[in-house]
Amino acid sequence: MTPPAALPPTVTDALASLVPWPDDGTRPDGPVAVDATDRLLLTESALLVAGAGPRGVVVLGDRFGALTLGVLALGAETVRAHHDTIDSEAATLHNATRAQEALDLPDAPSRIATSDELGPELLDGARLVLLQLPKSLGELTEITEAVARYAADDVTVLAGGRLKHMTRSMNDVLADRFTEVRATLARSKSRALVATGVRPEARTATPLYPARARLTDPELLAAATPTHDDATAPEHVDVVAHGGTFAGTGLDHGTRFLLSTAGRWPSAARVQDAVDLGCGTGLLAVVLGRRYPDSRVAATDRSAAAVASARATLAANGVEGSVSRGDVGSDLPDSSADLVLLNPPFHDRAAVSTDAAHRMFATAGRILRPGGELWCVFNTKLRYRGSLARAVGPTEHVAQDPRFTVTRSRKP
Repeated sequence: MTPPAALPPTVTDALASLVPWPDDGTRPDGPVAVDATDRLLLTESALLVAGAGPRGVVVLGDRFGALTLGVLALGAETVRAHHDTIDSEAATLHNATRAQEALDLPDAPSRIATSDELGPELLDGARLVLLQLPKSLGELTEITEAVARYAADDVTVLAGGRLKHMTRSMNDVLADRFTEVRATLARSKSRALVATGVRPEARTATPLYPARARLTDPELLAAATPTHDDATAPEHVDVVAHGGTFAGTGLDHGTRFLLSTAGRWPSAARVQDAVDLGCGTGLLAVVLGRRYPDSRVAATDRSAAAVASARATLAANGVEGSVSRGDVGSDLPDSSADLVLLNPPFHDRAAVSTDAAHRMFATAGRILRPGGELWCVFNTKLRYRGSLARAVGPTEHVAQDPRFTVTRSRKP
């Protein structure tokens, strides 16, 4: 079937109502609520939504709700949705409330069923899956594995992205699990991959994710050694990583450099509560639990993949700690930490962005007790020292290598 040349007015009106929440869309350098890839995917799906059935439409990786509200406007009765980041989930539900009030989309929020996991609750019987292509091939692989395992035999996957971020390897990932993969014509510098025909072997294949590894990096083992005199270093640290988690099963350079400064971190007597802020796979949380065995350890991340990875990593190493999904640590109480470790992101998907880092600095300043310390590693060219001093307190330059800087900020 040839998709329509243009979206119907009900859809264009719904898209026009969206904002890149929590922004209002007025910042010249801010995010946009709807991009060309969203419009292309909705155009390609226009003739497929009706045939998908009452619970047959699934949306993955929606940023601000364009795909989710778009398919509702196209006639979907309900939509099942998975957002890796909790802020994207919140933005989608916020825009659903706006659409409910402004457009003819009654009960829009209640017609969206969100799920944290790429499992049967999300994908069982799905016949149409819309996906904003992730940057990571690991994340795409895990998504494709799950769709092939749980969706209906006649599922159609529409995976779209900007041309400059798409690679031939994305086609190959889909082709490993589907018999037919084709690309649409490019529109406004976006293209969609269309995958159909689940390969029978993909239904029962052993999943590649979550991946597991055993790390023996000297910096990691030294930092994970308890601080008392007769302590011995562990022989290894295990890591579990879902496909969308930063650095996968490896130890990224920034975290390694931060770990190399562990000898200067606060003594065990001063650390009752420690936080791994933006925890990723949870390696820093494991280090905190091992180094300060009498302390309470909390880890938090906005990513569902990261939270699942961190929980599994802590369990694999026998370390107790709480792991939560929150927007830059908004779930953590005020004045609840003596030590915070942070390796902030400087990308939001494919775009360079320091917004999250500055918000995480503010969180660290809020959750630290007086006298508590934030140890942060960041790309040297970002020059965060002044921002850290304003958000937390006096900030000391601890170490620097050709790429990264480590600082210590102390809450007054």
